[in-house]
Amino acid sequence: MTYFVYIAAALAEIAGCFSFWAWWRLEKSPLWLLPGLVSLALFAFLLSLVDTNAAGRAYAAYGGIYIAASLGWLWLVESVRPDRWDLAGAALCVAGASVILLAPRA
Repeated sequence: MTYFVYIAAALAEIAGCFSFWAWWRLEKSPLWLLPGLVSLALFAFLLSLVDTNAAGRAYAAYGGIYIAASLGWLWLVESVRPDRWDLAGAALCVAGASVILLAPRA
C-alpha cells in the first residue's frame, strides 16, 4: 500500500510543481497556480499517510519513487522519452527506496 501512496503523492507533487513551471516558464495564465497549490497540499497530505515512525525515513524513501514518477511525467506529459541512463538511474533509486521501505526494523 505504501508504494501506491508514494505514487499518488509523486503525481500530486509533480502536477503542482508543473503548474508553477507552466505559469513561469511557459507563460500560462496565473490561474494555473490555483490547482497547483491544491495539488501540492494533497501531496503533503498523502505523504503524511505513510506508515512509518519517522518522517525523514518516509521522505527519503519517497525520493526514489519521485524520481521514477518524474521520468514517467517526462514521457507521458512532456512527450520526451527517457533514455537508458534515465531508466537505469530511476531503477537504482527505486531499489534504494525499497531498501529503506522494506528493511526489517525492531
